[in-house]
Amino acid sequence: MNDISHVWRSDLTTSATGDLAIASGSILGQQRVLRRLLTNPGDYIWHTGYGARLAGFVGVPANEAQITATIRSQIFQEAAVTQTPEPVIDVQISPAGAWSTVYVDIRYTDSQDGETQVLTFSLSS
Repeated sequence: MNDISHVWRSDLTTSATGDLAIASGSILGQQRVLRRLLTNPGDYIWHTGYGARLAGFVGVPANEAQITATIRSQIFQEAAVTQTPEPVIDVQISPAGAWSTVYVDIRYTDSQDGETQVLTFSLSS
């Protein structure tokens, strides 16, 4: 299945022919997982329960276990992520004065090709 390619916090891109760029396979799966994790519930008007609200953990008292549990509860809702083996999720919070940064590293097995996929991103206030 193909879909329009969109990387979080980026503009839509075009292909070499000038059409909108298309994502498929493991890249599409990565984009969907990232979109789910960074979307706030209620922001996606057609599915108000969609999203993990990870950015909401920045700048408030939170712990790695709480963020990991939130990621785990959401990531299995994406068809691209296999249930077995379970994803490996590493979360670290780095306080810096009044600001904090949440570092996330996720390794999961893609359900289409069986390959390990790696998503690494950070959120900061």
